[in-house]
Amino acid sequence: MSVKIRLQRHGKKGKPFYWVVAADARSKRDGKYLEKIGTYNPNTNPATIDLNLDSAVKWLHNGAQPTDTAKAILSYKGALLKHHLDGGIRKGALTQEQADAKLAAWLEAKAGKVDAKKDGLTKVQADAKAKAFKAEQEVNAKRLAAAAQAEADAIAAAAPAVEEEVSEEVEASTEETPAVEENNETTEA
Repeated sequence: MSVKIRLQRHGKKGKPFYWVVAADARSKRDGKYLEKIGTYNPNTNPATIDLNLDSAVKWLHNGAQPTDTAKAILSYKGALLKHHLDGGIRKGALTQEQADAKLAAWLEAKAGKVDAKKDGLTKVQADAKAKAFKAEQEVNAKRLAAAAQAEADAIAAAAPAVEEEVSEEVEASTEETPAVEENNETTEA
């Protein structure tokens, strides 16, 4: 029986979520498996990988063959490096302490890279949010200026009409006033 380390798909349509499993090569993709080694969620950025390192290395020692994607995941989490270092220990090229030190240094460097990527993504999101907020403020300022200009234009357009009405009323009242005075003069005489 050949054993494969592969992904088993879960999750809903368009939102995949995978289990990393050790399964018989003849079993179905989402069928029976021997052991669940970890999970892989590609929906997050960066992708979330939770892997039982010791279990994965145990299966690699027993001869399990990872698929291409599973191999990339195992490499990313350091399982292949640990398997390689354990081979060096068995051959006598390394001691257990040296292998543990190399693995710890590699895992620390990898964690630093992942944290740097997360910080970069957070900064990019913050910059995009600030840029969008600034653009929105500019649009709002333009809209308020346009509304104020339109209101001023409406007042200015209404003001000449009011002035024309007032001037017409003043002209009409001045025309009527002399007529009244003439009538008063005639009555006095």
